[in-house]
Amino acid sequence: MKTIDQVLGWVLMVLMAVMVLDVTWQVITRFVLSAPSSLTEEIARFLLVWIGLLGAAYAFRVRAHLGLDLLTEALPPKAKWRTEVAVNVICFAFAAVVMVFGGSKLVALTLDLQQLSPALQVPMGYIYTVIPLSGILICLFAVDHILQGKMPEHDDDLPVA
Repeated sequence: MKTIDQVLGWVLMVLMAVMVLDVTWQVITRFVLSAPSSLTEEIARFLLVWIGLLGAAYAFRVRAHLGLDLLTEALPPKAKWRTEVAVNVICFAFAAVVMVFGGSKLVALTLDLQQLSPALQVPMGYIYTVIPLSGILICLFAVDHILQGKMPEHDDDLPVA
């Protein structure tokens, strides 16, 4: 799992660096050369989508998403653990159904229809592959969160085995 974390971090860094270079070039061509490029705008848009979705998976992995823990912090250890497991199961289900299943159907549909991006003429199905990819990552991370979660150590808070 650590390898996946590292690869995802590096991919996000590279995509972000490419986006910075792309937008910088876009600004230069627009304001200095007075000849804006339509390619750079589309590249920036697609990079933003990929960074946003892969970044969401990464944020889920490192538990950096915004969350309200006022309720869970006040719960006893057993209830807190159960709540965390339930939240991860819900995240897994959402990612599996909406992102993996639905995203895969979207990728297949756009590839079947041979939909191309306006400026780059790249099949949109390739651009949309980030949706099921991010969903798979979120599913993996949710399972890992559940497996790594520590059940409360107090005997009175543990379920009877």
